[in-house]
Amino acid sequence: MTGGFLIDGPDNAAVTLLLAHGAGAPMDSPFMEAIAARVASKGHRVVRFEFDYMAERRTTGRKRPPERAPALLEQWRRTIDRFGGPGAVAIGGKSMGGRMASLIAAQSTVRGCLCLGYPFHPPGKPDTLRIDHLPDLRCPTLIVQGTRDPFGTRDDVAAMDLPNTLSVAWIEDGNHDLAPRKASGWSVDAALDRTAEIADSFLRSL
Repeated sequence: MTGGFLIDGPDNAAVTLLLAHGAGAPMDSPFMEAIAARVASKGHRVVRFEFDYMAERRTTGRKRPPERAPALLEQWRRTIDRFGGPGAVAIGGKSMGGRMASLIAAQSTVRGCLCLGYPFHPPGKPDTLRIDHLPDLRCPTLIVQGTRDPFGTRDDVAAMDLPNTLSVAWIEDGNHDLAPRKASGWSVDAALDRTAEIADSFLRSL
């Protein structure tokens, strides 16, 4: 860990991807570790960071919910500035982290935005959508989503009017962590490998 950040990949990479965690798990969760390692192995620089509420958990052991969106977005802006400003980075994250990144991408000229398991709506509440800002996206944006993600299945998303700046890549039988069931015929590792391949193609296009 360097200055509160976890950095994988070469310092001279063409693209630096800033990656934020989801609401309930830290930047070194198994999912975040697996994704960062795989994307970095493609030649990209991946920088993980934690929102303040999660960093506090490390020192106090006390769990508390995320801060409200304005505080999270300010932490995103500070991190972007720390690594060269909007034109120097792509941004993204897992679930809530990716949603906050997309809110920044609707306000700022970052190079691109990569969301992993986007929370289109709360589970069981398909009419409570979190997509109002998506038409305002100012950069290429990719969502990698499991087809059976309770926060937005393939059928759910097919019914949404999404902007041309946004594309969705599907992980067959994936849940909110992009993990398929054993009965699907492929493994979690294979699904994460495929996710990294998709992310690699996206980052190289920026």
